Amino acid sequence: MVRGKARNMDEDKAKEEALQILGLYQEPPRLVVFDLDYTLWPFYCECCYEDEMPYLYPEATGILHALKDKGISMAVASRSPTPQIATAFLHKLGIHSLFVAQEIFSSWTHKTEHFQRIHRRTGVPFDSMLFFDDEDRNIDAVSKMGVTSILVDNGVNLGALRQGLSDFCQRSSSSGRNKRR
Repeated sequence: MVRGKARNMDEDKAKEEALQILGLYQEPPRLVVFDLDYTLWPFYCECCYEDEMPYLYPEATGILHALKDKGISMAVASRSPTPQIATAFLHKLGIHSLFVAQEIFSSWTHKTEHFQRIHRRTGVPFDSMLFFDDEDRNIDAVSKMGVTSILVDNGVNLGALRQGLSDFCQRSSSSGRNKRR
């Protein structure tokens, strides 16, 4: 029980900090997309069983809830070969409903097909998206589509959120286009 309380305090602190970071930007992305394995959680789904209890990186829950509170849509793009386990974990963690799109399927290509599907489902232009992933090849491929993409080393955290929002705003202002909300 004490551990649960400590975790909730950490999540609340991360959420509060994430809200402060988000408050610094007048034009945040319309959609934030997350990879799952080694981005939201520190393991590969295919190395787990569906009946296990998953967990997120320490600051991930706070970041997800801060984005929700700010009205920023979220999606998942995962190349997991075990989509049923990934989906079960999202449900077990109680975060499945936070995502407007969940593109979880095995693919030999980069995540460009995932993003095409997310775009079709949401109507959000690629240049209005921010993406977090732990693999260079996905970052490179998705960046070429016009998505601001951030490589994470130890999962999504407040530093990655800050960098992502900063890069997104720099890219938006340099494109010279006004984004519609």
